[in-house]
This record gives sequence, structure tokens and C-alpha cells, in this order.
Amino acid sequence: MIPVVHVITRLTLGGSSENTVSTMEALERAGYAGTLALGPESEAATVADARARGCRLVEVDALCREIRPVRDVAAVAALWRLFRRTRPAVVHTHTSKAGFVGRLAARLAGVPAVIHQPHGHVFYGYWGPSRTALFVALERLAARWTDTIVTLTPREVEEHLERRIGRVEQYAVVPSGVPTAALRATAPSRAAARARLGLGPGAFVVMGVGRLVPIKGFDLLVAALPALLARVPAAHVVLVGDGEERAALEARAAALGVAGRLRITGAVGDVTGHLAAADVLAAPSRNEGMGRVLVEAMALGLPVVGAAVGGIPDVIEDGGCGLVVPPEDPAALAEALVDLGVDAALRAKLGAAAPRRAEAFSTAVAGAAMASIYDGLVRAKGRRR
Repeated sequence: MIPVVHVITRLTLGGSSENTVSTMEALERAGYAGTLALGPESEAATVADARARGCRLVEVDALCREIRPVRDVAAVAALWRLFRRTRPAVVHTHTSKAGFVGRLAARLAGVPAVIHQPHGHVFYGYWGPSRTALFVALERLAARWTDTIVTLTPREVEEHLERRIGRVEQYAVVPSGVPTAALRATAPSRAAARARLGLGPGAFVVMGVGRLVPIKGFDLLVAALPALLARVPAAHVVLVGDGEERAALEARAAALGVAGRLRITGAVGDVTGHLAAADVLAAPSRNEGMGRVLVEAMALGLPVVGAAVGGIPDVIEDGGCGLVVPPEDPAALAEALVDLGVDAALRAKLGAAAPRRAEAFSTAVAGAAMASIYDGLVRAKGRRR
């Protein structure tokens, strides 16, 4: 087994953490023994799940998500000691903050090969121009210490290169692998899923899944709800997740007079049982690396509607398995949802095509692609020694 150390600031409920753990599982099967260094801000349930799946974890006390110069220097030092002690053949960093401190520590420790996986990016939708410019500058610098930058979609490569981060030959595309067959095997029936949520068989259910934070754009979905209800009176919006915007979303729905058609379930560990109740999955994000939940929904035969940001247009074949709408446009979002709500034939056509499209993002595809990157990189580094 070839030793590898992965670095992430925290494991939490969400796509980047799940992708990291599933990548480690696939690489273990391919002969790469991974250890995951993570910070103390991780969620206990997600950490427990990673351990149950066989991940070896090492907590680095100083590793945190926000910029904290003193702690960040301490994190670099701690990671440097870890790398010097374990002597990994590869260090693989995940997300922006861990990507910078982890790559710096790997460079200082003389690690033979370094891979960085942003799991999306922070180039728009998060902060103002000054802070964004700082992060872009740091990404440009860290790209010099990196052998391979792994993105989730081709568009993510373009968005990095547009900002002069790295060279085109450094990039490889590996999707966030979704266990498509397992999802279908464990999904409850539509009737059972709806019964658990108290939704009737005649409801038109639009579901959103993710953290209730501004970047996910669920405020746009709430804003679209009155127009949707005017044309599709049976419509309901169900948001599966929790976060800082929950109260604001509920208040906005009340102000628009649609509070009775918005339900927020809170965070759940397995979204399959909720997705099985839906007619459509909506992702009105302001930034999205890939949109893992889009693939999960498609694997279950749901048509999807997503905003034209980040990697979403790379995932959704517009008019094939779903619809792509302009970002920041509640009217366009509502129109797409109305089209699916009033046209059962269109909904069935897109839903029938969705599982085939989802297979391009399966765990089998992602695992094989990542193992190939590792094999090539380790061979190349071996020839240099």
C-alpha cells in the first residue's frame, strides 16, 4: 500500500466532505492507504460516519476554516510534522483553506507529489472584490506547489484558468462520485416518502437540498413560489437542510403569503428518502462546483432545474434531463418549474433521461478516474528518483 495524507479543514454534512471520504474509499481499494488530517470544527456525526467507513483520521487542532494567521502558521507546522513523520508519497488537499496550508506544508516537508481538489471555488458569490482578489492571489501562488489540480467539471477548469491559476496541463476533471445504483436500491417508494412528509399524491413537489446559506440561492426559490402557485396550485416547496437563512426564508414566505406551501425539514444524513417524494429538484445556486444533489436526484429519475453557474451546466443537459435557467432570476426559475408542473409529458421525458445522465457521475467513474491520476503521478515521480 502506498501512503497518502489527505487534508481538509472540517468534515460536515455536504458534498465536499462526502466526496473526500468516498475518494479515500476508492483509493484504498486501488492500493493507496489514506489518512485524513482534519480540523476540530468538524461535525461529530460526519466524523463518526467517516470512521465507520474505514477512514483513518488525525485531528489537527490549529486547522480552521476562516483565516486566522496565528492558527494558520501553527497548522502549517503541525502538518509539516505529520508529513515528515508519515512520509506520504502523495498529499491530497481538499477545499481552499486546507489547500493553501496543506500545500505549503507539503512543499516545506518535501512531499514527492501534491494534488489539490478545490471542490468548487470561491471566485464569486461569497465575498466582495478585495477578499476575493486575495484568495485568487493565494490560489495562484499555491498552484506553483501543485502537481495536479482536480476539478469537478470542465467549467471549473475554465474558471481557474480565466483567473490565471495554474497551467492547463496541471488540471484533471473528476466528478464527485455518486453511488447511483445504491441510491436506487435503498430509495423508498414515492407513496411512502410522501406519507412520511405528509404530502398527498396530487401535490407537485419541488425540492431543494443543501445548507440554508446565501450561496445556495434558496431565497430565489421562495421568491419564485407565488408565481409557481399561480399556475400550479398544487405546488409545494420542500427544503431539506438547515442554516443561517432558515428564519429569513420562513419570514419571506410569510410576507409573500405562501408560508403554507414552504416546508423546511432541517438537516438529514441521507436525503434519498426525501428526494423520492419529489417531482423536481431545484438548485438555484449562486455558485456551485458541480451540484452533487443534482446527480442524486437524476439517479432517482427526477428532472432537475439549475442555475447557469459553476459546474451546473456541465451536469444538466438542458432540455435533455433538466432545465438550466439564468442565475439570480426568480421569474425564469418560476417559469421552468411551471413548465414541468403543467406538462406531465415533459416531466416524464426529462425524468426518464436523468438516470442515464447520472451514470457519468457515478462512484465507479470517479474512483477509476482518480486512481488513474494517482497511478500516473506516482509512476512519474518514481522515474525522477
